[in-house]
Amino acid sequence: MRSLLNFNERAAAQGGSVSTISSKSVVKLNQHIGLFGCVCIIIGMIVGSGIFVSPVGITRYVGSVGMSLTMWGAVGVFSMLCALCYAELGACMPESGGEYIYVKHAWGDLIAFLSMWVNLILINPIAVAASSQIFAVYTLKPLYPYCEPPQKVVIIVACLAVALIVSINMYSVTMVTKLQYLITACKVLSLVGVIVIGLVNIGQGQTENFQKSFQDTDYSLGSMCLAFYSGFWAFGGWNYLNYVTGEVIQPKRNLPLGIMISIIIVTVTYILANIAYFSALTPREILQSSTVVVSFLDQTVAPLSYVVPALISLSVFGGMNGAVLSVSRLFYVAAKHHHLPGIIAMISVKSMTPVPSLLTMFVLITSMQFVGDIFSLIEMVGFSMSALLVLVFAGQVKLKWTAPALLRPIKVPLVVPAFLCLVCLVILCITIYQKPTECFLAVIVITGGVPAYLIGCRWKKPKSIQNKLDCITKYLQILLLASAQDEDYLIDNDPLTETSSIN
Repeated sequence: MRSLLNFNERAAAQGGSVSTISSKSVVKLNQHIGLFGCVCIIIGMIVGSGIFVSPVGITRYVGSVGMSLTMWGAVGVFSMLCALCYAELGACMPESGGEYIYVKHAWGDLIAFLSMWVNLILINPIAVAASSQIFAVYTLKPLYPYCEPPQKVVIIVACLAVALIVSINMYSVTMVTKLQYLITACKVLSLVGVIVIGLVNIGQGQTENFQKSFQDTDYSLGSMCLAFYSGFWAFGGWNYLNYVTGEVIQPKRNLPLGIMISIIIVTVTYILANIAYFSALTPREILQSSTVVVSFLDQTVAPLSYVVPALISLSVFGGMNGAVLSVSRLFYVAAKHHHLPGIIAMISVKSMTPVPSLLTMFVLITSMQFVGDIFSLIEMVGFSMSALLVLVFAGQVKLKWTAPALLRPIKVPLVVPAFLCLVCLVILCITIYQKPTECFLAVIVITGGVPAYLIGCRWKKPKSIQNKLDCITKYLQILLLASAQDEDYLIDNDPLTETSSIN
């Protein structure tokens, strides 16, 4: 990008010195996330409202308590394998951006752009917008105890929640991470409370549901696949730490450790929480319940059921906060690689946060609030995410063959990403079979990224157009007090080329 105002120029443009704008001498995103922060981000992303509201997908398809718990464990192991592959990729390519970076190294610029494009247009805006509406519904429940809140009110509260989260992320990364610590602690303690109540029930002899626990199991291949599919998405979120790899302290150590610790904690907690639910509720009662944790507490400690809406709202808010923190770095990195407008690669010189990227997210998420039934678009997210995982794991297999000298602090056997690629391909096919219309629309949106790439990235723009774009960038820099990261705006440190001399 041409003619960007640097840090000193912007200070002069504001009529002051650099020190009047920021006390920091270097404009960059600092490494501030330690091992505990890594664990909190992943747990905060995985543990959302689902485990409290409707952890029924697996039970619906397999039909028995024993097979349901077994499937939760199997999905946890599978998620661990996925996360270990991401840990290998993140440790050998310690740059923020997640799938975008890995796909770029494996498959080149166009496919990397499309992986970013689908996050920009579909995955992130739809997922966060849907979460914000769930947050709004449960926040408004005390005001509308006997009916659903009006949709307009839900949208207003949802937009305010997104605005609050984006504002916090713009103001201070430290505040964001501390908020994530607090919310994650509340989630885990709430689940521990559910587990303790369940264990007390079992200790008091309420074990009827665990006798002949595999009776009525549906062992058909279709049911098993659908149960696994449902459980797989219940573990969604383990990949978000890789979006902020560049801000992790000692990423080659803390990234894999954080991933492994988090997945183990979540898997054990999910299994124990489901055991607790089954200690008080039959599979039929769980399937018929609109909010499982409320039904559970009504059978055990009824007065506590009144705090459930606040608990669910808090859980959803934490997931939204983690998503905004993580995905904003994806767009920031994509802009540094010239796949998005240069202003998105800028950092606020006051707060050292990617303010332009965060504002871009706010606009996209807010716009999704007005598309009608946002939840009808969720399957588009599932298809897009499955396709991304296929690309990542296939790319990991390719890199093991084409770049054997790439420094890998963690090494996963070749068979693991190959196996995961096949399973994710099956998940992709199941998604297409279940929701062909939504998947077709997702394909249209993804292919729409091709002309966007050709026009935005490949087309050499006439000087008159480029000058106007540069003027807009300068104006936005001054308006937002933003600057490119010092000395490394151009990304040339490709780990694949760095190791080429070893071959």
